Amino acid sequence: MALTPRDSSKRRAQRMRTRLRKLGGDRPRLSVFRSAKNIYAQVIDDQRGVTLAAASSLEGADKKAKGSDKDAAAKVGALVAQRAMEKGVKDVVFDRGGYLYHGRVKALADAAREAGLNF
Repeated sequence: MALTPRDSSKRRAQRMRTRLRKLGGDRPRLSVFRSAKNIYAQVIDDQRGVTLAAASSLEGADKKAKGSDKDAAAKVGALVAQRAMEKGVKDVVFDRGGYLYHGRVKALADAAREAGLNF
């Protein structure tokens, strides 16, 4: 039986999370979700099962701004890093969620690093 593209994506994401659990230890996870129009990021403490910080391209004063480009992803990365730092989180592991580390996902990660997160 052939896998659907959605099944393949879920498998890739699960494979990433399994690898991160082994490598990351007790550090929180910076998880990225990318849709066609927006991008979302959360810092999740898997030990306690709580979200420590979150940001998305839906936030902001200008609702008509395009949320599906690299600039929006960079803003989300900086915002989630700032919110995580306010909660005392400095070190995270990056969960790209099965997406390639390219384009919007890479822009988000680079902006989070520049804002002070270590991963």
